[in-house]
Amino acid sequence: MREEIIKAVELTKIFNGLRAVDRVTFSVKEGEIFGFLGPNGAGKTTTINMLTTVLKPTSGRAEVCGYDVVREPERVRRSIGVVPQEYTADEDLTGYENVMLCADLYGLPREEGKKRALELLSLVQLEPFKDKRVETYSGGMRRRLELACGLINRPRVLFLDEPTLGLDVQTRASIWEHIRSLRERFGMTIFLTTHYLEEADQLCDRIAIIDHGRIVEEGSPSELKDSLGGDLLTLECEGNGVEEILRAVEGVKVVRREGGEYRVKVSKGETVAPLLLRMLTDRGVTVKRLSLTKPTLNEVYLERTGRSLRDQEESPEQGIRQRVILRRARS
Repeated sequence: MREEIIKAVELTKIFNGLRAVDRVTFSVKEGEIFGFLGPNGAGKTTTINMLTTVLKPTSGRAEVCGYDVVREPERVRRSIGVVPQEYTADEDLTGYENVMLCADLYGLPREEGKKRALELLSLVQLEPFKDKRVETYSGGMRRRLELACGLINRPRVLFLDEPTLGLDVQTRASIWEHIRSLRERFGMTIFLTTHYLEEADQLCDRIAIIDHGRIVEEGSPSELKDSLGGDLLTLECEGNGVEEILRAVEGVKVVRREGGEYRVKVSKGETVAPLLLRMLTDRGVTVKRLSLTKPTLNEVYLERTGRSLRDQEESPEQGIRQRVILRRARS
């Protein structure tokens, strides 16, 4: 059994009466890639900030690498690496100089810092560009540089806050490969936050879905999707008594209306869909659209929160923050 390298119990953070994180309890095993999945403002970054000792919890407790985040913050910091959501590298310095700056901040001996800096720049495929100023780097190169900086102290746990925000699909996939290689090569534990469904599905061994500061579901991607217990049929209909008709069809488990659509959970979509369509048309209901989808993480989020993660709106402050990050990533 792998030991628990991160433990949080009833962890809470309140800002001016607002519960940004509300009594979250979870653990992460050594060597896992563990993800917090949720919309902007769900409490993901606040949780990371408490685990990395940037913020003190209002209540509750947490341990990282066996150290209490409140009583032993210095030991926690020496055991972890952090890649924040924002770009932090100095654009007037070269890539190599930025990594060396991080080595100096950790107090590494100069020669050891130089050796590690070159190794890490090679690891993230930036060695050919190590002497170029960061202002010339693309968004993907900057994110890889941030990874190198976060690894300079050889952390046991690496925290990644929205690691691919603002990157294009191809660059995002490249970053995913770098993240996987860290776990494979070093056995590193990785804690990441994301609101990208595919990212959580592709990368994470386990996921905690967080909404309004609370964890609403936790498990592996396959466990979360299997928890829905069936396929999903989405219908757009015109007629009377649609819900009653749908509920009477054999194999239908749950019927939910959202706006002008009916979302129907069924045991076997391929079998139930023709029966459902025939019964509706026989009762004079016009079916304008019918689609069948297998369970996805977005469906899990919808089931647990009543809202689609894809449709979540962000606050004006979060929108401004993201646009700044996007502009820098794409410049």
